[in-house]
Amino acid sequence: MYNYHFKTLHTTVFLNEAIESLKIKKKGIYIDSTFGYGGHSSLILKNLSSEGKLFAIDTDPDSISYSKKITDSRFKIENNVFSNIFNFSKKNNILKKTNGILFDLGVSTPQITSSKRGFSFMKDGPLDMRMNPKKGISASQWLLTSKQEKIEKVLREYGEERYAKKISYAIKKQNSIQPIVTTKQLADLITKIIPKKIRKFKHPATRSFQAIRIKINKEIEEIKIALQQSLKILAPKGRIVVISFHSLEDRIVKKFFNKYSKKNFIPKGIPITEKEIFLSNSIKLKLISKKMPNKHQIILNPRSRSAVIRTAELI
Repeated sequence: MYNYHFKTLHTTVFLNEAIESLKIKKKGIYIDSTFGYGGHSSLILKNLSSEGKLFAIDTDPDSISYSKKITDSRFKIENNVFSNIFNFSKKNNILKKTNGILFDLGVSTPQITSSKRGFSFMKDGPLDMRMNPKKGISASQWLLTSKQEKIEKVLREYGEERYAKKISYAIKKQNSIQPIVTTKQLADLITKIIPKKIRKFKHPATRSFQAIRIKINKEIEEIKIALQQSLKILAPKGRIVVISFHSLEDRIVKKFFNKYSKKNFIPKGIPITEKEIFLSNSIKLKLISKKMPNKHQIILNPRSRSAVIRTAELI
């Protein structure tokens, strides 16, 4: 008897859309590279026969503990970053056999609502922000040891924060007096810098917290590596489904999908052999769909308002 009916702590964005996009085969092999709190995994299992398999990855120890609620012989999970998806697949002998890979990027509700994790500016707690609290350095430590120019660059590139210079300067000034160690300290500092006319649209610390979190967890590097590796893991007609929550992530996914779904332009007269032309124009992906949340989905889960789900199929 399979146990995939369990209550999750997190409202899964694009739950049914992701499953439909994977186009699940009953006897197929699938990878949920961001298990989270099992919303997608439980529905994938529901759509598999007894011969199907689901492999999952998550770097958060809390998610790994929560995954024990799934008592199913078809399911296997590992505590790892999804940039190691190739080695994970190789170890489990599913290279070129996998029918679909799901990436649900971003932060889960339990991570945000837990004050001890340091992801949220709405709750006071240690300024940590690590997906895996046992690895790497905390956001507090990074802000303390990084140069002002480095912090400014991260805020500008990963948060698209227009006041990056002022915020980074204020952070370094405060850290030279007394280190910033809590989320409230950082949020209050940022709030004082952002003009009141801008504050009414969203919390002034939103962009900075996003940027620091992305940096601490190397999220941009992670997704670039994992997408590239997925091409070596999928079986023919296997699908990549990616759910992103901000424009920075979505641009990376869009660029990757476009790169491998279009022919390269080769100017006339370039000394190149027919074989080289064929290899350079080797299209690997077929674009399937791009979807945005509807009004009903946004009302049910406000976090989904900026979400985008993209699907591509290996040729």
